[in-house]
Amino acid sequence: MIWRSLRLLVLCVLVGFLGLQLSFLARIAWMARVNPASTAFERSQMWAISQKGALRWRQDWVDSAQISVHLKRAVIVSEDDIFASHDGVQWEALEKAWQKNAKAELQAARSGQNKPNKIVGGSTITQQLAKNLFLSGERTLLRKGQELILTFMLEAVLDKARILEIYLNHVEWGEGVFGAEAAARHYFNKSAAQLSPWEAARLAVMLPRPKHYEKFPQSEYLSSRAEVIMARMPGARLP
Repeated sequence: MIWRSLRLLVLCVLVGFLGLQLSFLARIAWMARVNPASTAFERSQMWAISQKGALRWRQDWVDSAQISVHLKRAVIVSEDDIFASHDGVQWEALEKAWQKNAKAELQAARSGQNKPNKIVGGSTITQQLAKNLFLSGERTLLRKGQELILTFMLEAVLDKARILEIYLNHVEWGEGVFGAEAAARHYFNKSAAQLSPWEAARLAVMLPRPKHYEKFPQSEYLSSRAEVIMARMPGARLP
């Protein structure tokens, strides 16, 4: 009786898991033709901002042709230099990131800290999009496993140009600032299509810590790193 109940429980879990994956797959297939209105991450940020009493929010979808090629090159160079050719995951970078994080967590534990000061990501553009579209911000192995499944779904169903287009329209560039068009208007008072190479490089450098650099736009690192990115942009391979 116990084993029968256990098998039934396992079967229900498997069916539920499969149903969840199929729902994700259907939503991704829909995105091949329909622009997603928002992401899970955006909705969580909207809620957090609303709790402060005032909702400052901007996210304006623009088609890929209306986003400066300089920004596309800068983001690829900064975030995922082999985006056009990988299968969704840079395995070597991911392994190095996990090793660095494990070392940081061990050092934090030895020093009595609750968590390490910095978490290294190692995620590709496709992985970042998978996380932002569907998942919470928690860092667990279960969530990371789901992120990988979603990453492979995105790569299987959407082409690279579409993945980049959705990513650039929904990535965070400041508190309540999402997408290339909103970022260009917010920081440079111009459209995403009009961004210069220098402006594009600065926006790309902001991506890992957009809220930080929004508060400290004169950061020496931001300026120096933007110069490095701008020099590498001509060699970026676009999808």
